[in-house]
Amino acid sequence: MAQTVQSQTKVVPFKRRQGIGFVQGIGLTVLLAVAAKYLSSLPLLGVMGHLVIAIMLGLVWRAAVGVPERIAGGVSFSSKKLLRLGIIMLGMRLNLQSIIQAGPKVLVMAVLHIAFTIAVVASLAKWMKISGKLGLLTACGTAICGAAAVVAIAPQVQAKDEETAIGAAVVAILGTLFTLIYSLLYPLLGLSAHGYGVFAGATLHEIAHVIAAAAPAGREAEDIAVVVKLARVAMLVPVSLGLGMWMRRKERQARQSASCDAQPVAEETRQKIQIPWFILGFLLMSGVNTLGVIPGHVASLIVAAAYLLIAVAMAGLGLGVDLAVFRRLGIKPFWAGLLGSVGLTVLGYGTLFLFGLN
Repeated sequence: MAQTVQSQTKVVPFKRRQGIGFVQGIGLTVLLAVAAKYLSSLPLLGVMGHLVIAIMLGLVWRAAVGVPERIAGGVSFSSKKLLRLGIIMLGMRLNLQSIIQAGPKVLVMAVLHIAFTIAVVASLAKWMKISGKLGLLTACGTAICGAAAVVAIAPQVQAKDEETAIGAAVVAILGTLFTLIYSLLYPLLGLSAHGYGVFAGATLHEIAHVIAAAAPAGREAEDIAVVVKLARVAMLVPVSLGLGMWMRRKERQARQSASCDAQPVAEETRQKIQIPWFILGFLLMSGVNTLGVIPGHVASLIVAAAYLLIAVAMAGLGLGVDLAVFRRLGIKPFWAGLLGSVGLTVLGYGTLFLFGLN
């Protein structure tokens, strides 16, 4: 009897510790996300945005304090499950009607810029011998909507957690850097407020970066910048689906080349195609917002909650990356993304005048 009681006293606390550790892991990511939100309100840090700060806090926390194994499950839950929920809710930020009203030139510009940037950054990544998946994540983050695009596309290309985190961090840093550069260059560009807003929205990485960079030109610049940026965000769905199909096709071809019997391989690959439900959820929420079913103030709260959840996920991703790994894998993607961002900036300035949008 004594042995039974003793064994029970060993088992029950262990299970409790497991459950507590899971909650503590989620709690830590939430704590870092909230801290990032408050830090982003400071003058010098505001331009970075809380998503950038969240992933940086995660990196610093892991380097300084470490991440115990018992909380790893909760951290992983935040960086994956809560992330997808946040992306779905972020669909409330997108009003398809506003994009349509902006005109076909804005949509053409968005498609052109995204195609150019993905091609350039992915090619540079291949030339620099960067992992194909990490190169794609960096390219899509630079081209579409920053860290949010990286984490949304990662499941479609079956990227590792460390590749996702490094891609998100690289793009976040680049976005912050170019926001500062744009703010300094604005008086020298010779653009109208409307033209500068289009330029910022068509070339910068995150929505937060677009708003911060457009602010010196006034409210008109901010409004059009957000609309143009959302036209790029809308491309997240087709790009994600297209990349997913392309990756599955590459897998199928690789397996067929390694097998004498091609038909069973094709059937096996078809069964493994994953439907990106969270991307479709993002599109569904965009449709709901476009129809105006939900009041504006409620939609704003949902968007705010979405960004908080994505910040929680960014913190979780940061907690999952060793700085030594970042130094080893992140430098080359940074240079590829930097060169791609410079090319996108030049293209954006040129197409602004080509399409008569200044």
